[in-house]
Amino acid sequence: TGGILDTIMNRLASFLEKNEALARKVKAAMIYPAVISFVAVSAIVVLLLFVIPTFQEMFASFDQQLPLPTRIVIGASDFLQNYWWALGAAGLGATVVFRGWIKTSAGRLTFDKIMLALPILGTLALKSAVARFTRTLGTLLSSGVAILEGLEITAKTSGNRVIHDAVMVSRTSIAGGESISKPLAQANVFPPMVTQMINVGEETGDLDGMLSKIADFYDDEVDVAVEALLKAMEPIMIVVLGSIVGGMIVAMYLPIFSVINTIQ
Repeated sequence: TGGILDTIMNRLASFLEKNEALARKVKAAMIYPAVISFVAVSAIVVLLLFVIPTFQEMFASFDQQLPLPTRIVIGASDFLQNYWWALGAAGLGATVVFRGWIKTSAGRLTFDKIMLALPILGTLALKSAVARFTRTLGTLLSSGVAILEGLEITAKTSGNRVIHDAVMVSRTSIAGGESISKPLAQANVFPPMVTQMINVGEETGDLDGMLSKIADFYDDEVDVAVEALLKAMEPIMIVVLGSIVGGMIVAMYLPIFSVINTIQ
């Protein structure tokens, strides 16, 4: 329509490349915790199914009450051996219920609110959503799309229901004659710097350019947030895994130490 199809295609290609790069960064941040979690769960299951029963047979000959930590671990082992199918069914049922719930409007909104409220992960989710929002809106405006239509499209591609609702409320206010920055600031979702820079872009008549600068800034911020997430997750996951496995092993050796002390 505008006679600049080649220019728009170049902008679209650049947008898609940067959007895909942003998605890869976020997915990369989830790989390490997922792998560590899988290893931790596998190690615990192996201990409960194959190692603990061996100790349990040995403890059967002990003529004394086992320590509480040992009884708890043995109880967990017995439960897993006898009711593993119930755990599997419960896990499958919880997954189905969660997927159904998150597809509802209220469920998606609640989940996205929880995600934004989480430490570290919430910061990453917000910065990722802001980068996607500003990049999309800036590309649309620079390509000649009307602001109201651009906001509606951007809201749908934000990837977060909280951001979506804030943008749509702002769109209604803008349709009534408000500036873009004011209703976005009133939504209390976007960082103050974002709304202030949008306000500057409106006043200078270079809103699309300012939105692209914000997107570039938050792309870099996502990099920093991903690094911070990985640095925080590594020691936390190692400590949790070590505590669980180490605690189970210590619990199994407590009766042996008790018998040795009795003999002495």
